[in-house]
Amino acid sequence: MTQHLHSKRLPGSRPGAGRVLAAVIGLVAALSLGAIGQARAAVAVKASVAADRFSDQAHGFASLAGSTTGGAGGKVVTVTDQASLVKYAAAEEPYVIRVSGSIAVEPFGSNVVVGSDKTIIGVGDSGEIVHGELHLNPGTHNVIIRNLTIRDSYVEGDWDGKTQDFDAIQLDTVDHVWIDHNRLTHMGDGLIDLRKDSQYITVSYNRFSNHNKAFGIGWTTNVTTQVTIDHNWFTGTKQRNPSADNCAYAHLYNNYLSNQVADGDPVWTYGNWSRGHTKMVIENSYYDGIQHPYQADATAELVQRGSILKNTTGRTDEWGAAFDPREFYDYRLDPAAAVPALVKRFSGPQRQIGVTLHVPGEYPTVQAAVDAVPDGNSVPVTIAVAPGTYRAKVYIPATKPNLVLQGTGRDRSDTVIVYDTPAEYGGSTGSATVRIAANDVTARHLTFSNDFDEAAVELDGEQALAMKTTGDRIVFEDTAFLGNQDTLMTDSPKLDAISRVYVRDSYIEGDVDFVYGRATTVIERSVIRLLSRGSSTNNGYMTAASTWAGNPYGFLITRSKVVSDAPEQSFHLGRPWHPGGEPAAVAQVLIRDTELPAAVKSSPWTDMSGFSWKDARFAEYRNFGPGAGVTADRPQMSDADARTHTVADYLKGGDNWAPHARR
Repeated sequence: MTQHLHSKRLPGSRPGAGRVLAAVIGLVAALSLGAIGQARAAVAVKASVAADRFSDQAHGFASLAGSTTGGAGGKVVTVTDQASLVKYAAAEEPYVIRVSGSIAVEPFGSNVVVGSDKTIIGVGDSGEIVHGELHLNPGTHNVIIRNLTIRDSYVEGDWDGKTQDFDAIQLDTVDHVWIDHNRLTHMGDGLIDLRKDSQYITVSYNRFSNHNKAFGIGWTTNVTTQVTIDHNWFTGTKQRNPSADNCAYAHLYNNYLSNQVADGDPVWTYGNWSRGHTKMVIENSYYDGIQHPYQADATAELVQRGSILKNTTGRTDEWGAAFDPREFYDYRLDPAAAVPALVKRFSGPQRQIGVTLHVPGEYPTVQAAVDAVPDGNSVPVTIAVAPGTYRAKVYIPATKPNLVLQGTGRDRSDTVIVYDTPAEYGGSTGSATVRIAANDVTARHLTFSNDFDEAAVELDGEQALAMKTTGDRIVFEDTAFLGNQDTLMTDSPKLDAISRVYVRDSYIEGDVDFVYGRATTVIERSVIRLLSRGSSTNNGYMTAASTWAGNPYGFLITRSKVVSDAPEQSFHLGRPWHPGGEPAAVAQVLIRDTELPAAVKSSPWTDMSGFSWKDARFAEYRNFGPGAGVTADRPQMSDADARTHTVADYLKGGDNWAPHARR
């Protein structure tokens, strides 16, 4: 593998526990400053803490004893109707089931049976199940329910839920279930009924509202259940927030109870209740206007620490030693004063929560994860690739848009997708290690390589692509492209179709035509290395654009650095490529505000296949360094034209695409 530069990201730019804690402490301070402080706090939380709130990895008790992974490794399907939801939820094989839009269940109050190894997740923040219950029968295991609204099976006049058993989620003798970021409201009995010796359960970041009996745990004489309940908002509820009967371990932390139903009931209006032989630990929660915030039976144990009580009345029982949650798992404990703002902001369905497919943890190869993505998916699916070298080709077809391909190492060099096919065996396209034909694909923190050794063999077709794109709105951030001839090809489906590619904070290396194609391509804040082929006069060509004559924007290289150890005056900036002699492919390349090395020729543009470079649209603007200069053979763009040849101009198209504005 050829040598390349490490990521330009500073180590301090990665989120860390210290930064998260600092953000939360800042939030607590801001909360005391009134409306202005709260507004600023919300911004701080969103910027610094949000990513940690949307992890797709289960925590708490659901993370133990093999963890809870749901449908990971199975096909991803999107459902929009009851029949499809019922079919996939009950299937024997694993599925990631994305609920898009609102699904009204009939008959009213009916069960949707959920089998083992399933993830049921709302698309964006609008996926919902109306008038129906997600029901997990005895023996069901490994289920994730996320990012959904489940609502409105309330039977008019039956406030106590005695006539029908219409829950939002009911679980009987199950294990390994994670219920996260849902909105549960106005159902016919309970919002969650966790029953009959269910184990390894985590309930996090949910909103329980407009209901009588919110969340009950028990219905057993055995002391078996282990449950983590954190960062939930109980608002407009009366009782069971939760009620935990005969739980071996119930860990409640950073929950927010507010706006309790006030009907004058002296006993059955309450917050948390440790019942039977439950061992309960409550930490850093916030009770606002709650009757009986937390209470315990004489046979139970309850340890409370760090919570805030505001305008509360009634019981606040504490006795027994309960247990130490940190003996089971690690967790982050937010300050109680920050809980209302945090829970209001981060609980319930979130647009940021999507589907993440892990390679190789859930899918053995990157291609297997791509294949699992449904055709035509409208909400981004992230394929998280663990550090390692993946020697295999990857193809993202046009039918699978909205993908994020993301390395999870500390550096882009930690995660490498590589193969070694030259054009001799399959043509230029067939040589590409990775091909992206879909629109709206982002790749970050990755290295793409074609390590075919052109010096080791003599072939007619030595082009060896690391990456070829034909899709529109493609983004590469903190990526590296390694190869020799034709390393990075950014193309479009046909000559007069305009595709756009944005490359930022990245590294590209090669020798002959190694940035080429007809897509409108912006390379910004990146390093481009010109590799030496051992010649003292001609080591290659950086670009070979084939821009359609009707497209004013081809390649823009800006605010970047070109480096090389090739001899002085031995490298061209580019030449015009007319595929198949196509006269309407008229290269457009602008290199501006970029450092150029001494290896660049003083006459840096040259002819190709009988087409003169002077008929192409080549220009420079305000370049610097030993390889920069102004000569008769180096067209310079005017200040007036430069004002209409910015990153924004190249990328905006007809839809005002602006990936450069996201920092």
